[in-house]
Formats: sequence, C-alpha cells, structure tokens
Amino acid sequence: MVRQAGQGRLAIVAGSGKLPVHVAEAARGNGEEPLVIAIRGEADGDWSAFETIDLGIGDIAGFKKAARAAGVDRVVLSGGIRLRPAWNRIRLNLATVWKLPGLVRTLMHGGDNLVLTTAIDLIEEEGLRVIGAHEVAPGLVATIGPIGRHRPDRQSEADIRVSIRAARLLGELDIGQGVVAVGGRVVALEGPEGTDAMIARINMLRERGRISTTRRGVLVKLCKPSQDVRVDLPSAGLSTLTHALDAGLAGVALEAGRALLLDRTAAVEFADRNGLFIVGIDPDALEAGR
Repeated sequence: MVRQAGQGRLAIVAGSGKLPVHVAEAARGNGEEPLVIAIRGEADGDWSAFETIDLGIGDIAGFKKAARAAGVDRVVLSGGIRLRPAWNRIRLNLATVWKLPGLVRTLMHGGDNLVLTTAIDLIEEEGLRVIGAHEVAPGLVATIGPIGRHRPDRQSEADIRVSIRAARLLGELDIGQGVVAVGGRVVALEGPEGTDAMIARINMLRERGRISTTRRGVLVKLCKPSQDVRVDLPSAGLSTLTHALDAGLAGVALEAGRALLLDRTAAVEFADRNGLFIVGIDPDALEAGR
C-alpha cells in the first residue's frame, strides 16, 4: 500500500513477535514514518529506529490521546498478546467510560475474535481507521501453491483435508487457528498457548506412543470463519518451520490470501534445505475435491 497524498500518519500497535517489525519496515518502504505504540509487557521487537510510545494494554484513553497528538488516521493491530488486561487497568475517556461493564464481560467470557472486534470498535469511534497488516505489507501474504521446492505428497494432502475440517470447527468456537494431523488423524488443536507450543506437544505424544512415529503429519493454519481479516491473521515463519522439523512434520499449509508467511526468504530456505513443504491452500476448493 503506497501512502496517498493528504493521508495522516500510520500507527502500529505492537504486541510480541516479528510481525509488528515487518509491518513497520514495510510502512517505511512505502514512504511512511509510522508511530509505534508498543504494548508494555508484550512488545519485544527492537524499536530503536522508530518513534515509539509505550502504553499499557488497557490504556485506551492514552492511546487515543497519543494518536490525536501525532496526527494518526490509520491503525494496524499486530503481534501477539499473552494476557488480557485486568478490568481495573482499563482506562477510558469520559465519552466511553459507560462501556466498561460490557468490556469486562467481553474480557471474561469472549473469545479472541470478539475481544479484537471490540478493540477495533473502540479505536474507530475516535475517527481512526483500522487496517490489516496485509494492507501495509502485502508481500507477507501466502500465495496459492507451493512456496519453495517441496510439495505435499498424497498422505500430506489427506492430512491437510482432515485438518481443514477440524480448523473450521475450532474457528467457529473462536479458540484457535492451527491444527496438526498425522496419518489422517487430528492430534493437536491450537489454544491459548500458541502455534509453537502446540507443535512442541507432538514430540511428547510420539515418545509416549500416542501417535505414529513413522507418519510425518502437517500443520494447517486457517482464518476463523467469522474473523475480521484486519486483525490476527494466521501466520507462520522460521520459528514455526523449526518447530515443525523438530516434531517430524512434513510441512505447513497456510490459507492463501488470508494468512501470513513471515521471514519469507529465511523460512523458504530453511524448508528447502530440510525437506519441508510450505504451501498456500484454498480450503474451499480442497473440501470440494478440486
């Protein structure tokens, strides 16, 4: 996305992981100097080259004040958040303080998608526009077909199809985006622990004889059915591929056009060197047998 004449400044709300850094670098490549709002206790990137403000995760009032002062008109929410804010750490301005009871209920009982949608609503009430990381950094988006030298074999294709059905059910419950299948059987579902921790369980299951040690398996990551694609797109990167290799998996399948491949060059080189596939898939086509 090339910056348009007359646009205001871009703000990047940064949680953990590499995605916020990729987005900030892409924005700079587009001719922008983004304001990075690093979430205290979550952001772990090196922000020394960017103007940065540290804020607590529940400090909505502080965020809006900083955005106004910097002339921000667009916001990207990126990176991981391990802990939801405690209700007594949410700071709202007078115009939105009446929403506190509803926010507390959402934090206590809502899934990740509901929490993120609520955050978008609060930001856009200020006249700001929330955009997706993929709009700033389209080069991160997974493309259809093999991404690298290796392709899934027949068994991996069967595992991908099984995983698609499981991932969609998991997404309908607003729990996670990742599934691992081995030998046509779903063996791991992603929860709050995240993708890498989910994959790490596979070795333990193999050692205990709970799953096959001769069949490799795959990781599949899809958007949740009701997901707002401006936030929390499924992603994989070099770390994911490293864990996949350690767990004996054959490769990783990402929803083409709706998932992100981080560290693309390094991830593809690693996969090529170690016999892993990375593939962008169309879940609808695969479920229809196309």
